[in-house]
Amino acid sequence: MATLKQRRPQNAAGDFYVDSSCIDCDTCRWMAPAVFTRVDGQSAVAHQPETADQRQAALQALLACPTASIGTVDRPKDMVQVQHSLPIPIAENVYHCGYHAESSFGAASYLIVREEGNVLVDSPRFAPPLVKQIEEMGGIRYLYLTHRDDVADHQKFHDRFGCDRILHQDDIGSGTRGVEKPLTGTDPISLAPDLLIIPVPGHTRGHTVLLYREKFLFSGDHLAWSPSLGHLHAFRRACWYSWSELLKSMEQLAEYEFEWVLPGHGRRFHADVDTMKAQMQLCLQWMGQQPA
Repeated sequence: MATLKQRRPQNAAGDFYVDSSCIDCDTCRWMAPAVFTRVDGQSAVAHQPETADQRQAALQALLACPTASIGTVDRPKDMVQVQHSLPIPIAENVYHCGYHAESSFGAASYLIVREEGNVLVDSPRFAPPLVKQIEEMGGIRYLYLTHRDDVADHQKFHDRFGCDRILHQDDIGSGTRGVEKPLTGTDPISLAPDLLIIPVPGHTRGHTVLLYREKFLFSGDHLAWSPSLGHLHAFRRACWYSWSELLKSMEQLAEYEFEWVLPGHGRRFHADVDTMKAQMQLCLQWMGQQPA
């Protein structure tokens, strides 16, 4: 838990604060941008919440923080209500789970609610309030893991919901040897008529992305929006396998149509298909300018 003794001096005066255990994962800053900012390599409270919506977003970020680095001076009386607000609706039947895991360096995970069975995309923390909410939303049929880095509490979710875990064979390690559906090869895999898994080696050798309804792209650590660049990008300084292979994978991904990029790390992005295609070309141009 965050502690007042470690409260960063860069925080604005008031109830909410960030302490020095922050790992700079960016979660709170994109979840509650009106409240949190980055100062000297860590998050801090720039402005105390001024509206009910800002307060809820700040408390949702508090729950999502992977290192419990966000605290309040006064015990929140509305915390139970905020716990019930997660998973957070994004669009249609797609939700952001919150409860990011430190073992995944704060990666986001998502829930797709489907009549044919819900899909959990990457693993959040196995937090009892979240587990209860997921149960009420229909449980989990598949736990799809984009790559080896963001598996977090996958075993606990499998044990609780009996879900089939999906991960590419090239990214399976000692902690994921029990996955029920290991993937192989580099060809796209149709999990269901509305679910297409696309191998995109680069960030890791076995990285894949999930395209849902040809609209929502769950991109793991392959693709995200960069506020500083002003366009979609790949993580050059966090490419653990091959930058050249990542570029090839991105060129293939650019042939698909989608309207949402929902990453594990980095910022999400939403646009019409034509704008998204133009963004993908900007991404490819930028990638081609980076040293191999």
